[in-house]
Amino acid sequence: MHSLPQADAAAVMEPPDVRTGRWKMLAVLLVCAAPVIASYFTYYVIRPDARRNYGELIGPQRPLPAVAAVAPDGSRTELLALKGQWLLLSVAGGACDVTCQQHLYFQRQLRESLGREKDRLDRVWLVNDAAAIPSALNTALQGATVLRVAGLEQWLQPAAGRQLADHLYVVDPMGNWMMRFPANMDAAGAAQAKRDLERLLRASSSWDKDGR
Repeated sequence: MHSLPQADAAAVMEPPDVRTGRWKMLAVLLVCAAPVIASYFTYYVIRPDARRNYGELIGPQRPLPAVAAVAPDGSRTELLALKGQWLLLSVAGGACDVTCQQHLYFQRQLRESLGREKDRLDRVWLVNDAAAIPSALNTALQGATVLRVAGLEQWLQPAAGRQLADHLYVVDPMGNWMMRFPANMDAAGAAQAKRDLERLLRASSSWDKDGR
């Protein structure tokens, strides 16, 4: 004779209301995460317009490190404080050479070109040395976040044969570095970068709002 199948002891002992509560909690978590998952699935997988990205997608994404930073006024903070907004980052020494100045210009122009969506994107210049910032840059830096930071190599990475200062970088509101624009960006490249930014903002519009 065959014995009857035995019910799992844990399942028998666990009250129905506990099991129901766990399923409800799981359902709530899935509902909360669904917009984020859907937006990234749309951008990374579906890409309905089938156009190639100008920027290079970074995978796996690399989260903001807990690195100390110093503002121009001497106040101290951490890079983690930047979370909550889309970020368009540049990296350069304080003296800000021609490439640095061009990046600051493109950062400003790209943000303004987003129109009503521009408040969802912050311009950030990460200064990676101790050189003084020329006062001549004050006008160009209005509205931008400037932080002096060391050890960025543990987070950002340039393309092969390039340096950190050669690129502009995109960080999502959750603090993940997720895109790197090519070096030597010109006006034509900036137009393509704008399309990438517009697509990112559009894909995240259901869960990302203005301001932190």
